[in-house]
Parts: sequence; C-alpha cells; structure tokens
Amino acid sequence: MSAQPTPPSTPTQPMPKRTPRAGRDLPAAIGVGVVLGALVVIGMFFVPPVIVAVAAAGAGVGTWEVTRALNLRPGLQVPLAPAVVTGALFPVAAYLGGGEALLYSVLAAVIVVVLWRMAGPREGMLPSIMAAVFTMSWVPFMLALAVVLFRGEDGPARVFTIVVMAIGNDTWGYLAGVLWGKHPMAPRISPKKTWEGFAGSMVGSVAVGILCAVLLLHDPWWHGAVLAVLLVIASTVGDLSESMVKREVGIKDMSHILPGHGGVMDRLDSIVFAVAIGYVVFAALS
Repeated sequence: MSAQPTPPSTPTQPMPKRTPRAGRDLPAAIGVGVVLGALVVIGMFFVPPVIVAVAAAGAGVGTWEVTRALNLRPGLQVPLAPAVVTGALFPVAAYLGGGEALLYSVLAAVIVVVLWRMAGPREGMLPSIMAAVFTMSWVPFMLALAVVLFRGEDGPARVFTIVVMAIGNDTWGYLAGVLWGKHPMAPRISPKKTWEGFAGSMVGSVAVGILCAVLLLHDPWWHGAVLAVLLVIASTVGDLSESMVKREVGIKDMSHILPGHGGVMDRLDSIVFAVAIGYVVFAALS
C-alpha cells in the first residue's frame, strides 16, 4: 500500500504585532486639551468669571449630551431644553450664592422639568422625569460643586488639585493599560479598562496628590495620598458609569463637539465624580 502524498504546506505569514493606538486625531486632541487647560488655569488663578463660564458651558453641553443619549432609549422623552438651560445655570448660582443657592437652583430646576414633562405625552412620564433628575444630579450638580469649592478657603488650589489628579488618573491609567494591561476590569461595560491600568492610575495619582498636598496646599502628605486613592476610585466609577450609559444606548461617543476627544462628557465623566468626592474629602479634612 503506497503512502498518500503529503499535501504541500501552506506558508503562513507571521501575525503583525499590535501597536497601541489612541484611535483619535492626536494633534486636534492636544490642541483642544491645551486650550481648555489654559482657560481653566486662567479662570482659577487670574480671572474667576472665566472658570464659571467654563463650568457653565460644560454643565450645559454635558447635560445636552446625556439627555440626547437617554432619549435614544424607547419610552424615554427627557425634556431637553429645560434640562440644558437650568443645568447650565447651576455653576452660576453656585458662584453667586454658594452651596445654598446651588441647592435652591436644583430644586427650581426639578420643578421646571417636572412641569414641562407633565405638559407632554403621558407615556413614559415617570421614567422620563427620573432620567432628567438623574442627569441633572450627575452632570451640572456635581460640576457646580467645583464652583462652591472654588469660592472657599484655598479654593483655586483645591479645585486645581482635583482637576490635575483626575487628568493624571486618566493619563497614568491609559499608559499603564497600554503597556501592561491584560486583565479587563469590566469587560461587558468597558473592555479596554484593565486592572493594570487602574493600578497605574493609583500609583501615579498618589504621587501627584502628595506633591500637590505638600507644595500647593501646604497640607500633610498623607492628605494628598488619601485624596488620591478616593479620587481614583471615584474617577473610575464615573468613567464606567458613562461607558454603561453609552453601551446601553449603543453609541461610541457622547458627541463629536470636541475634535480628537469626542463629547464633553467623554472628558468630564471621571472629573465630575472626582469633584464630588473631593468636595466631601476637603470638607472632612477641614
């Protein structure tokens, strides 16, 4: 019995090595980041109304993005106009009257949104009202807390510390995730977020927090370390929360209003939660 001829082997090409890519227009992203960063610094340390204007714009556009996203869900009709207008006024109220004025503005906004929605179709009324309250509590209210903090003792330095640490959290987490990321943190929500990236965020943010506490706030070093740990956790929760909303409604970015970045909420997702926790931490440490 003669042996069967062995078929010629098919040459295989080596798989190209994957290289990390940001998937964004890098020059545009850098340019937008520099402009926004300059506005924040100018507003914090030189012209306070600028930071209020930036916060109001972020609150308004962020509310618009989240409301549009939620309205993609069948049965939801969140009132867009009143949510955006009242949300944009939260930082202004916080700057003019502090925390008390902010709470009054939130109450007034909820009343306006409820009445507006009650004048519309009855179908989906309660879920739509709840979604509107959720949106205003998430985006403009948390962002306005930064303005309340800004008005207080060492306000500019404290807000600057929170913003720098939130940005550092994203930066260190991205670098660590690209270089060493292997274990997804929440694969169903954000497949690219890894535990290695989270560890990188923690290490980098703690270092930044200690430096800010000692050099900028003139506080004990452990204040910065505690703040950093809590802010990293809060920022991660904020990032995953926005990713969950986007996944639920089937979108990649909240909008395309910021070249190279996506939407405003794609940049504020971690910052708003960090501001809320930072506000509580500074109040406790004081």
